[in-house]
Amino acid sequence: MKDTIVFIVKAIVDNPDKVVVEEEETEEGINFVITVDPADMGKVIGKEGKVIRSIRNIMKIPAIKQNKRVSVSIAEIQETK
Repeated sequence: MKDTIVFIVKAIVDNPDKVVVEEEETEEGINFVITVDPADMGKVIGKEGKVIRSIRNIMKIPAIKQNKRVSVSIAEIQETK
């Protein structure tokens, strides 16, 4: 499942080499945390959150097949100046 998220996010952003997806297994299910370049944050979120919502919906398909719960979130990185 992690490979799917990495593939989707790298296709969206301008800096695919800075995409990092961390996978954390908990009692509730699997939590994926996406880290991208701050300049690409808007592309991953999309207008009114449509892109990240779509990524979450896509990830529900393999999760249902594996009887697991999946959550996808974006890590906030403070831009240094």
